[in-house]
Amino acid sequence: MVVMPTYQEALNVESVLRSVREALPTATVLVVDDNSPDGTADIVEKVGSELGGIEVLRRPGKQGLGVAYRSGFEWALARGARCIVQMDSDGSHDAAVLQELVAAVAYGADLAIGSRYVPGGRIPLWSWPRRLLSRWGNRYVALALGLAVNDSTSGFRAFDAGLMRELASGGRADGYGFQIELTYRTVRLDARVVEVPIVFSDRSFGESKMSGRIVAEAFVLVTLWGARDALTGRRRSH
Repeated sequence: MVVMPTYQEALNVESVLRSVREALPTATVLVVDDNSPDGTADIVEKVGSELGGIEVLRRPGKQGLGVAYRSGFEWALARGARCIVQMDSDGSHDAAVLQELVAAVAYGADLAIGSRYVPGGRIPLWSWPRRLLSRWGNRYVALALGLAVNDSTSGFRAFDAGLMRELASGGRADGYGFQIELTYRTVRLDARVVEVPIVFSDRSFGESKMSGRIVAEAFVLVTLWGARDALTGRRRSH
């Protein structure tokens, strides 16, 4: 099952849904919409009536990326999904990589991350300040938390359902922090993580929902987690 959160993605969501259906013809797609005022959920329902296998979970309002994903993950587990994918709905994630992510889980990975920072991964259109923030942010995460993961902030992932049952409840972060927290908790469970190279593109239409508050939240949480692990002796390199 592919879980995609949406908020005001009316210009992007149809093309993304069609590309997902082409890449994974038998997958169920769950769109978790936070009451988008631009009619995103209505577009999803219309496309779903044509393509089939597309569901909409309508939420009463915008509560953040982490909350939306947790709701979607719980919905997927309750319906017996064996592999759960998370991806953006803005066109920045190439649906052609979905088969490779799912295959990695099928062949034994607990978590397959679509990574921008392994050989073959690229971000061709980003400005250098944005590249610098993302790359060094990931390096800080790896250093502070002892993670042997190159792209802890990636939002393009596939999870084995067994791992997701351990992760679905709990957690407090949102945005970048949510992605890092999932990676951190996965590694702490001694689960197997693999990274699959992706080419990350900017969204097709609309504006990014990333903000300084989300970045600051992630930095503070990572620092607190790292300090806690160092003080309690729980930190080790994975």
